[in-house]
Amino acid sequence: MIASTLGASTVVMLLGGFLLMQQATDGILRAKQQAALAEAAVALDTAQRSLQAADLASSNVNEVLTRLAVEVVNRGASGGQYEVVVQGPVSDIQSPRVSATSVPEMLRSRVAEAEGTWVTPTEIGWTDGTPPVPGLAVGGSLVAPGTGRYAIYFLFPLTSEMETLQVVQRAVVTTGTLLVLALTAVAALVARQVVDPVREARLTAGRLASGHLDDRLRVRGSDDLAGLATSMNFMASELQKQIEQLEELSRVQQRFVSDVSHELRTPLTTVRMAAEVLHEAREDLEPLAARSAELLYHEVDRFEGLLGDLLEISRFDAGAAVLQTEETDVLELVEREVAAQRAFAERSGTPLTIIRPTRPCTAEVDPRRITRILRNLITNAIEHGEHRPIDIWVEGNEDAVAVAVRDHGIGFEAAQAKQVFHRFWRADPARARTVGGTGLGLAISLEDARLHSGWLNAWGRPGLGAQFRLTVPRVRGGVVRMSPLPAIPRDLTLPGLPPPGGPRAVGGAGVRAVQHQLTASAEEPR
Repeated sequence: MIASTLGASTVVMLLGGFLLMQQATDGILRAKQQAALAEAAVALDTAQRSLQAADLASSNVNEVLTRLAVEVVNRGASGGQYEVVVQGPVSDIQSPRVSATSVPEMLRSRVAEAEGTWVTPTEIGWTDGTPPVPGLAVGGSLVAPGTGRYAIYFLFPLTSEMETLQVVQRAVVTTGTLLVLALTAVAALVARQVVDPVREARLTAGRLASGHLDDRLRVRGSDDLAGLATSMNFMASELQKQIEQLEELSRVQQRFVSDVSHELRTPLTTVRMAAEVLHEAREDLEPLAARSAELLYHEVDRFEGLLGDLLEISRFDAGAAVLQTEETDVLELVEREVAAQRAFAERSGTPLTIIRPTRPCTAEVDPRRITRILRNLITNAIEHGEHRPIDIWVEGNEDAVAVAVRDHGIGFEAAQAKQVFHRFWRADPARARTVGGTGLGLAISLEDARLHSGWLNAWGRPGLGAQFRLTVPRVRGGVVRMSPLPAIPRDLTLPGLPPPGGPRAVGGAGVRAVQHQLTASAEEPR
């Protein structure tokens, strides 16, 4: 606003100053021209009467004209008004210092052709080397009885008029500059009055977004800005109420989950003891009762796992989860977990393959939590992998270590890449489980990854399988800028890309091209 006012005021002042100077110049020159014509008419009339009264028969015409020129020159010099050039029979007769070339040829021709008085702009030159000055040339003619017509020219310098115009110009420039500065200052004041409340509103909104829900805008006056402040204060109050209600509901939910989980521990222990007794004596029971004892035993295991997961979730919600970090070889954790899941994979006919890293993959992590993440990812891959091979990639860079579990099973829609980490979420609610999962494994894994300041990303496509990628910093509390493994599976290729030739066959521009076509979410870190 200030810059616009400054620019617009400058343009207006320039146009106004130009028009003002144009009008002042025209007015001054017009007045000077009228005064010059009047002065020349008086001098010409006086010289004509003197010429008629002279005895041209007994005097030389050149002497008479010279004497008249001297009289006219003296009259003009007395007031400093004009210089005179008289066309004599032999040569021009002019005022001292003035050059006869100051009379324009156009004016000489016009005076020679017709009677009357003529005026035209000119530049008056001097014989002593003084710089020429602008002026007006007024021409007329003297009639000598019995001899002929003789031209006479009056040269009026415009020195005083030019000085006046310079004074006017300086006044216009000074006044215009001061006026532009004054308008700019006014614009700055008005802009500040408008912008300061808006800036205050922006800062208050930022503080509200940061969690300072008690901040409010000051309401001053009754204008539109005051109305804006009132509306924002009302909005902030309503948001504060809603957030407090949501926080209270969240606290009630967390407390409920924690209390229920703890309260169920005691009866569950009793039920487990009874289930173990029945399970050990199942061979002495009837077939239906034996089968019921087996189902009871396994479902109690599943129920106990669910309670354990609920307790873990409640610790995350309460902020009570802590890391017990130590320098650990992540590849060793992967190999150990793959060995533990090997029997389950063989029962389902699923080959497990570890693609080993090209550099050491040690990091400061909590082995128990990383192992739990790997267990959840591998068991999910076996369950949903449709008995097809599962590849487990391990890689590291200077800042981070990553593990990607890639299956070639049913996959999921791209829009579900974030929903898979929701609690109790299932891609197909109608599909029966073959593994006794609780529905909380991926949610707990995501919290474990966040506790390590790391990432847990999901990629999937129906019919192309899925890939879950875990990335953790090498140093506790470090920042992960880029994962060592791409979010898109390396075994996927698009037309125009070279086929994969090993663990690092797809990367750089190829990975970015694949991500552009197949990435599950635009917000997903690479």
